[in-house]
Amino acid sequence: MWSRRRTAGEAVLAVVMALLAAGTEELLGGEGGQLVVVAVAAALLSLLRRRFPTTVLIATAALAPLVPGFGVLLILVGWSAGRYVPGAGRALAVFTVAYAVNLGATLVESWDLHRVLSVALLSTLYFLATTLAPGLANRYWTQRRTLLHALQERNAQLMRERLMVAGQARLRERQRIAQDMHDSLGHQLALISVHTGALEVDRELTDRQRQAVGVLRNASVTAMHELREVVGILRDGVEAPAEPDLVPVRAGDESGRAARGTAGIEGLVEAARAAGNRVELRRLGEHQPLPPAVDHAAYRVVQESLTNAYKHAPGALIGVELRYEPDAFVVEIVNEAAAEAPRDVVSGGQGLTGLHERARLVGGIVHVGPVDGGGFRVAGVLPYGVVEAAPLVDVADDFRQQSTAPLARDGGRVPVGPTDWTLTERELAMAMRGGRSRSGGVALGCGIAFAGVVLLLIAAGFGLYFMVGSMKEGMIEPAQYEAVRVGTAEQEVRDRLPSGDTIVTTGLHGKGPQEPAGSSCLVLMSSEMGEDLDTEPVFRFCFKDGKLIEKKSYDVKR
Repeated sequence: MWSRRRTAGEAVLAVVMALLAAGTEELLGGEGGQLVVVAVAAALLSLLRRRFPTTVLIATAALAPLVPGFGVLLILVGWSAGRYVPGAGRALAVFTVAYAVNLGATLVESWDLHRVLSVALLSTLYFLATTLAPGLANRYWTQRRTLLHALQERNAQLMRERLMVAGQARLRERQRIAQDMHDSLGHQLALISVHTGALEVDRELTDRQRQAVGVLRNASVTAMHELREVVGILRDGVEAPAEPDLVPVRAGDESGRAARGTAGIEGLVEAARAAGNRVELRRLGEHQPLPPAVDHAAYRVVQESLTNAYKHAPGALIGVELRYEPDAFVVEIVNEAAAEAPRDVVSGGQGLTGLHERARLVGGIVHVGPVDGGGFRVAGVLPYGVVEAAPLVDVADDFRQQSTAPLARDGGRVPVGPTDWTLTERELAMAMRGGRSRSGGVALGCGIAFAGVVLLLIAAGFGLYFMVGSMKEGMIEPAQYEAVRVGTAEQEVRDRLPSGDTIVTTGLHGKGPQEPAGSSCLVLMSSEMGEDLDTEPVFRFCFKDGKLIEKKSYDVKR
């Protein structure tokens, strides 16, 4: 079923074809009911050319020589047949049959035994220019579109398969990492928890020592909880279910897990103070709710920054500031210069780098660097809403076309190209972006089109040259007609006049006064124009017994 747009377009095109056909017929002398019949037939053939391309092409090719108004319609029908006739062999056969019937109709309509070759040559050139060339051009264009769609569909399938393979590889690697973390870190943290738990109840410890051991105990339990969550996410993509511990990690945390948001920052500060660090916490601005991902990112920025300060500036004053700005949430951690040289520090070197990536994933940024007068500063600017980060691989990359907007075509809708782009615009953009693989098809198409244009120009030049020569062989001036005298020898007259064996005089014989019995006549056109477009002034010379027995000048209605 046609869409409304297609229906409107076909209707307008049918009306245009009908008007052109009727107008051409009227210019060539048609009138009355003949114009109506030609207009209706042209509109009907235009509407049926897609559904019955073979029949319409052959019928139009057969009628075009007999009905001059179908000349423009033949171009349209040839264009459509080049696309809608399936198979190269069948298309060749259809165009060959159309050429044969067109040539036969032309010869029948303007039959003259002396000019058969001339008529056949001109008819062939006309068919090549008006029917075969548009058909070949549209067939090439259609095949290019089909190939482009097939390549896009294959590209999309390969992208999906690549994502599936990459996802499976990531899943296997994550499961391996999760297993290694569970087997190694889990075992070590369990040992630390057990030993610190036993040490905490040792009666020989002082209260100060017992408090420090309690901090270690809580830290190990918290680490076990976080390890369990990380392992669950790596293995299954979801957080592991909470498992209650005998000893709560934070006061007021019923689940036994430390808060992973801005609410848990105070717990981080308290733990740091309990470990002997000097930490100050300030909150500025009116509190605003944060998305879970942003809330968790703020918590990790503070956690990593405090850990970094413990390791590299032991004993230094640390300031933690949380600011609710009008357009973003700012978390800033500044530590003074180290009061003493840091001890041997074990560092993976990935903590601050991970903060940059964590902030990027939620649409924020992190700045790290030294401050004037010594010390170090970590500042994170996080949005109040999560901003989707750009993927590392564009899965919707259809030949560098960053959209999956559907393009309507016959038989369905195919996801190709940017929104509201036409196929021509996409191909032009692909060619302009460079690349041999993308520009090769365009170069080939341009080469074929250029060769076709050259061939048509050669054919047109040859046809023009042939027509000029034909005019010379079939036309004389009135003065030449007056100079010929009746009774002159036939050979002398023929030597002085053109041969008349040309296509331009086709149809002039037998339309004037009755020819003398037993004579052979030579009919030539006049170089002067007639009184109107429907008449053609001609000169006739009739010979018998080797002499010119009659000459006449009259008008012939074309």
